[in-house]
Amino acid sequence: MKKIIIVEDDVSLRQELAILLQTSGYNTYIIEKFENVVEEIIAQNANLVLLDINLPVTNGELILKQLRKKTDIPVIMVTSRTSELDEVLSLSYGADDYVTKPYNPTLLLLHISAVLKRNDKENLKNELQYRDLKIELAKSILYNEEKEIVLTKNEMIIFMCLVEKKGSIVSREYIMNSLWDNDEYINDNALTVNISRLRSKLDSYGYSDVIETRKKQGYILK
Repeated sequence: MKKIIIVEDDVSLRQELAILLQTSGYNTYIIEKFENVVEEIIAQNANLVLLDINLPVTNGELILKQLRKKTDIPVIMVTSRTSELDEVLSLSYGADDYVTKPYNPTLLLLHISAVLKRNDKENLKNELQYRDLKIELAKSILYNEEKEIVLTKNEMIIFMCLVEKKGSIVSREYIMNSLWDNDEYINDNALTVNISRLRSKLDSYGYSDVIETRKKQGYILK
C-alpha cells in the first residue's frame, strides 16, 4: 500500500484529506510540527508528499527546494495560491505537480495516481493513456506525436471517469458525483452538454463514436 505524507497546517483540512486518501486505499502520515519537516519526510520513507505552500515557520517552496537536495520523492504542491508565478517556481524547484484549493477530490486522486505511476520504477512505461493518446492531467490535454486535444476541467474529469472503467458502463450518477465538488455547478443538462462537447472534440481528432450512450444506464468508452 502506497504511503502519502500530508504537510498542511489547517487541522480540519488535513484530517479531511487523510480520510479521503485512506478510503482510497493509501496509508497516510500527517506532519503536525513544521520545524524539521524535511528530516521528518525523509525518515518516513513514503511514496509521495502533498505539500502546502503557506506554512508556519517556513514555506512549502523552501521545503521543496531542501528536499530536492536529499531525495527525489514525488511532491505535489497543494495550495490556495493561484498565481502562475507560484506554479512556475514550484515546478522549477522540482515539484511533480501542482493542485490549487479548493480541489476536486476525484481530480486530486487522479493527480496522485498519475504522479505515482510516473515515478514507479516498475511501471515507468505504464503512463496514463487512451489508445495512442497520452493523458496529461496537469495540462488537461490528450496528445500524441501528431495532435493535441485540449479539454476543460469538467471534460477531463468526465473523460477520466470513463477511462478508469473503460469497456464498462459508467452511470450518470457516478460522473455527477465526481463533478459535485467542482467549482462550476453541474446539473443533469450541463452533464449532457459536457459529454456532447467531449464527444465533439474526440470526433474532430478522428476518435469517432468512442463514447457510447446506454439508455437509462450511462456511458461506455470503447
